[in-house]
Amino acid sequence: MMKRRFMTTMMALVAAIAVAGSVQAKALMMATTTSTDNTGLLDYLAPEFTKDTGIELKWTSVGTGKALKLGMNCDVDVLLVHAPPAEKKYIKDGYAESRKEIMFNDFVIVGPEADPAKVKGMAVEKALATIRTKGKTFVSRGDNSGTNKKEKLLWKAAGGPLPEKEAWYVQTGQGMLASLNITAERGGYTMTDRGTYIKYSHKNGGNPPLKVLVEGGAILKNQYSVLILNSSNCPDAQKELAEAFSAWMAGDRAQKLIADFRLLGMALFTPNAQ
Repeated sequence: MMKRRFMTTMMALVAAIAVAGSVQAKALMMATTTSTDNTGLLDYLAPEFTKDTGIELKWTSVGTGKALKLGMNCDVDVLLVHAPPAEKKYIKDGYAESRKEIMFNDFVIVGPEADPAKVKGMAVEKALATIRTKGKTFVSRGDNSGTNKKEKLLWKAAGGPLPEKEAWYVQTGQGMLASLNITAERGGYTMTDRGTYIKYSHKNGGNPPLKVLVEGGAILKNQYSVLILNSSNCPDAQKELAEAFSAWMAGDRAQKLIADFRLLGMALFTPNAQ
């Protein structure tokens, strides 16, 4: 009797180990930008992805520059990022095999309601040039994230170099929510993606200290894409699972889930998979 119980217990243990191994084999590790995490989008999508595919989604949330580096070093299996020029170069350099556009939102310039630089309603290039001329506090993430990469391009479009040595230009080296809080404390301006701003507004009861002052125009579009790593560079990356994630994100169900993801009655992202 004891021997039979022992054998039954051992068989159950072996089965549990086998199941655990199977689950572990179906875990996908992703590097992604802080905005997809901070907004709560991934917490909302991940259980649905697992339900549909049986694949557990794990992720690390960093700036796009760091996410690309993690992919380059083969520390993850797939990327979800938002810096199209850098992504296209990444593919050209042989670090990724493909790029699939999934969704977008837009960048906005926010600042105190009093708007000390008087930039409200300006085109973004003129607004940044005005902030530069008046020397008003501007807070930058300064972390090589997708948002920071875009901000650098916009300063160039506004004319003149990046004002990184100016006393009024503050680099936090932190994520977007933290940078928004620092901006509010200093009464300055910053650039954020709209999704994170809506989350920030929600955290402040719908009446945040920073208001959207500059918005609109194709130059402020913020595109998010899934990148599949190049097997030649990362032979151990779980390509099949990464492709399943990319296909799922571009599929009708995930696209509808993204469209339905709202806070304060506002969509944080707009699906646009082709």
